[in-house]
Amino acid sequence: MNQKGFATLEVILMIVVIGILATIAVPRFTDTTVKANTAKIQADLTTLDNAIAIYFMENGEYPKNIQTDLKNYVKDVENLNPPTGKAYIKGKQENIPSGGYGLTSEHDRATLGTNKAGDFYLPKTTNSTGGNSSGSEGQ
Repeated sequence: MNQKGFATLEVILMIVVIGILATIAVPRFTDTTVKANTAKIQADLTTLDNAIAIYFMENGEYPKNIQTDLKNYVKDVENLNPPTGKAYIKGKQENIPSGGYGLTSEHDRATLGTNKAGDFYLPKTTNSTGGNSSGSEGQ
């Protein structure tokens, strides 16, 4: 008898193999999103810090408001928003603070929540050779 198609056992084995591969792959993609969020926040805060420094050099005072005072220093600053979800804050995966970017009480640094650019970095990890390898270390 010449049968075409898959046997029930073959289908079950394929589903198990796909399930195992998915459990390995999905956490890696989730961590990639958290790393990308961390990198975007670092880049945004560093850009804003540089704009604040230039503003201070040109005006002799720090800006009071990011959206209005830095509009000539950062392209499309009115629409500059942090991502949503999670990011690495002081080496730990945490929810991204809501409320957008702001300034420290001295108006000399950009913040997200109470965190500055140096607070967003990956945790330290050890590699198989015994040495330490780390992401962007805080300032």
